[in-house]
Amino acid sequence: MYKRQLVLEDGTVFIGKGFGSDRLSSGEVVFNTGMTGYQEVITDPSYYGQIVTMTYPLVGNYGINRDDFETVTPFIKGFVVKEVSEHPSNFRNDESLDHFLKAHDIPGISGIDTRKLTKIIRKHGTMKAMITDTSKSAEDIVSQLKEMKLPTDQVKMTSTIKPYVVPGRGMRIVMVDFGAKHGILRELTKRDCHITVVPYNYSAENILRLKPDGMLLTNGPGDPKDVPEAIEMIKQVIGKIPIFGICLGHQLLALANGADTKKMKFGHRGANHPVKDIRKNKTYLTSQNHSYTVSKASLENTELELTQVALNDDTVEGIAHIKHLAFSVQYHPEAAPGPEDTNYLFDRFLQMIKSSKNEEEAYA
Repeated sequence: MYKRQLVLEDGTVFIGKGFGSDRLSSGEVVFNTGMTGYQEVITDPSYYGQIVTMTYPLVGNYGINRDDFETVTPFIKGFVVKEVSEHPSNFRNDESLDHFLKAHDIPGISGIDTRKLTKIIRKHGTMKAMITDTSKSAEDIVSQLKEMKLPTDQVKMTSTIKPYVVPGRGMRIVMVDFGAKHGILRELTKRDCHITVVPYNYSAENILRLKPDGMLLTNGPGDPKDVPEAIEMIKQVIGKIPIFGICLGHQLLALANGADTKKMKFGHRGANHPVKDIRKNKTYLTSQNHSYTVSKASLENTELELTQVALNDDTVEGIAHIKHLAFSVQYHPEAAPGPEDTNYLFDRFLQMIKSSKNEEEAYA
């Protein structure tokens, strides 16, 4: 291994050892509190443009396998760990973390104080950072970072370009891909849904022409306000078919119904976030990855009902429309990586569709 440095926008410098690609890379530095699931984290499109720090001290010990990918192409800009395992040991292991990052040209840095880095992010918020060799001066790097603009086209870069079908004999679902995780497809196919995956900018007219039983709005990276075409599409579709939103899809559903969103100081990223269901008076452990949240105060003058809240900071975790068949959650019920407490939401979505169809038949 060779020396590398991680330089933050505020001038903080961490010196460590490089692994993965040896190229220079910059992005927004964030942290994930999951104890496992680094393969899913690296391949989650919601991390587009970000340098991800794992707070768990040892990463890579079970290697990379063929089953746990959330997308074929990873979109992270860098990977930061306390210690990287050079000799992974697991019966499913196909290659090391170092080898995988090299193959996808993603730089990594190990041997730094990730606890200190996490405390800085928690105190000052997420900020721009760069992974590079130690020959570059920190002053020059900080100047570059201050001038650097974060991308606003993350959804465009992670969404599918053309529609495609995943055949099934059950409910016909249109899945709007804003940077979807494979786990969502897995949960729908497990329930034998016939899924038509469409791009983020697919029109309401084209979606309704497919005559779907329901629409699922997926997760994705970035600011939901950077996707105005999706907000307009949801406005035209809501009330016509049942809707289920996940993560970014949840935020877009809120915006389409008059609520507002805002950027969080350091976001929620991990597989251990407690969420309380207000209706059931029950708490779930959830997997999360987002920088933005729905403003709770903005829900007051809408037809949206607050259904779930985060127990750590009281932010909005679930909403439901009062009049129409539409609901959403901020976390990831497909649960990869993470707990499987909330998988039932896919069943709830399909049951909502079934009830809607029964009503239509009753009035036919």
